[in-house]
Amino acid sequence: MNMRALYATAFKSILTKEINRFTRIWIQTLVPPAISMTLYFLIFGNLVGKRIGEMGGVTYMEFIAPGLIMMAVITASYSNVASSFFSAKFQRNLEELIVAPVPHYVMIAGYVGGGVARGLCVGTIVTGVAMCFVDISLHHVGLVVITVLLTSILFALGGLINAIFAKSYDDISIVPTFVLTPLTYLGGVFYSLSLLPDFWQGVSALNPVVYMINVFRYGFLGYADISVPFSIAVMVGFCIGLWSLAYYLISRGIGLRS
Repeated sequence: MNMRALYATAFKSILTKEINRFTRIWIQTLVPPAISMTLYFLIFGNLVGKRIGEMGGVTYMEFIAPGLIMMAVITASYSNVASSFFSAKFQRNLEELIVAPVPHYVMIAGYVGGGVARGLCVGTIVTGVAMCFVDISLHHVGLVVITVLLTSILFALGGLINAIFAKSYDDISIVPTFVLTPLTYLGGVFYSLSLLPDFWQGVSALNPVVYMINVFRYGFLGYADISVPFSIAVMVGFCIGLWSLAYYLISRGIGLRS
């Protein structure tokens, strides 16, 4: 077996393990996002939305639908890799993988691929839920697909980095609680950035989630607060930066060696 085939087998093995992991406990990994999004649509979209009226030229429920889908994708991609990688590290199963004749980028790709797979599954389920409340129309299918993939990769890498530094299961919940949740809720899911004063629009520009939701909403509604090409460039830049950081940490054994 040549090295390329060996690496492909290693990647497939890790990816298959990750997919089997979250599909085996689908009641815990795939059902809760559907229930949460149903409540969001009922409360914010249906009850509150009727009082708000239109936003961005569409009904409020149509406006928040892309953001809610993206929020579910972000949470699923991040939590899948963070919990899985830390579990492997905590149970000392990761040591066997590190010393195996497999490049670190293959290992990273396998775990990130698992996070992307769960993100896509959750995104599909939540989209199905959204279709029960609003008429889903796609303005640009290619942008929707690209945005989901880049967002899943970015937050899967973020979950991997969180797991590398985490020393206990409590550390896994710190970033989602104090970083991920504020970034998501302040990322324009429930409002248009044009409603904010100039100062807060500038502050929002520092939030990477803003660019993801911006492009994703444009893919559905044709409405965007920020330049779409610039938003995609920001997402690609973050993906490259986090991938480089994850590779550096794993190659140096930072956070992995006791």
